[in-house]
Amino acid sequence: MARLDLRRKLEILADAAKYDASCASSGAAKRNSVGGKGIGSTEGMGICHAYTPDGRCVSLLKILLTNFCIYDCAYCINRVSSNVPRARFSVQEVVDLTLNFYRRNYIEGLFLSSGIVQSGDYTMEELVRVARMLREEHDFRGYIHLKLIPEADPDLVAQAGLYADRLSANIELPRDEALARLAPQKDAGVIKRTMGQVRQRVEAARPAKKDRMRPPRFAPGGQSTQLIIGADGAPDGEILERSASLYGGYGLRRVYYSAFSPIPDSSAQLPLSKPPLIREHRLYQADWLMRFYGFSAPEIASATPDGMLDLAVDPKLGWALANRASFPVDVNLAERETLLRVPGLGVRSVDRILKVRRYRTLRLEDIQRLTRSLDKIRPFITTLDWTPGGLTDAVDLRARLVKPQAPEQLSLF
Repeated sequence: MARLDLRRKLEILADAAKYDASCASSGAAKRNSVGGKGIGSTEGMGICHAYTPDGRCVSLLKILLTNFCIYDCAYCINRVSSNVPRARFSVQEVVDLTLNFYRRNYIEGLFLSSGIVQSGDYTMEELVRVARMLREEHDFRGYIHLKLIPEADPDLVAQAGLYADRLSANIELPRDEALARLAPQKDAGVIKRTMGQVRQRVEAARPAKKDRMRPPRFAPGGQSTQLIIGADGAPDGEILERSASLYGGYGLRRVYYSAFSPIPDSSAQLPLSKPPLIREHRLYQADWLMRFYGFSAPEIASATPDGMLDLAVDPKLGWALANRASFPVDVNLAERETLLRVPGLGVRSVDRILKVRRYRTLRLEDIQRLTRSLDKIRPFITTLDWTPGGLTDAVDLRARLVKPQAPEQLSLF
């Protein structure tokens, strides 16, 4: 095989990394440097982008160490049986790229994953070597996210957490049986054990208030995972229940959703077309409702009979339309948890309402000043001078509230 130059390697391995969505850096803490001469910083906005082959200047160098892989996961473009261009960085090349791109102000950190070469242990050792060299030899204080190889020795996972700000082990598919069928070399139980190990070490690294001796830092940005959507037939309700169990069981910072993308020469077990991207968007919105608005996965899924989120409306509005008996809500009396369920009211708007109503009884004009979308809120609330009247039972309420438009990309932060 002809030797590839560094630029060609970057084109191949940056493109190969684009299928992994779990690359945000929120939660990473500032790193101190001996003598204050270190390179990089995790301060400022969260890092979640990648340096792409087309020359766009972005904030995170997101690459694979290699896209060679001994595994044959049916849904993966880099599987051993896939006919794609292959490349492999050396550890030193990844270190040099990270430092050079940082000095050019292209990036603020590194997201590093890899195909499996030789063995899980060997691949994890190489990933850890990159992080160790950046931290110890170059005093790099920027963000580092390492993808874990769940089959690797637990000691290597422990080492990874000492150098990385965030770790992630992808659970891959919502259904364990689908993972066993489509990725026979992977084991859902092994992935979960690795995630459990990370949780234990993250919690052990949090110092108690009375402790004078601080334990060693371990993945201060926590851990995340990714679910591929549309590859195994799991409905949205089942996907959200899986996410809820992962949040509760492993203390994840984020579950990321990645719409399945058909790949060349794919298995007959996989669908021929990809799911609409708006489905991925709705799952992120539903995930937000579970994490910040007090909704449960079954509640969100119950808004539609087939367990699939309504693509025409956001999940919160879909739930409200399916639960008309819960409305209207009196904004002057309702609890915070109830107000958070009103379509159009976000966390900040609800907190503003609670603060202002201590001193005055709210009118509709007050709500207009405190929120962004009064038209969406009006049918679901009452104020001192407003009741929705016939709007609550209007047959055309959905038609009036749902306006065809291109969805905006959901902000991960």
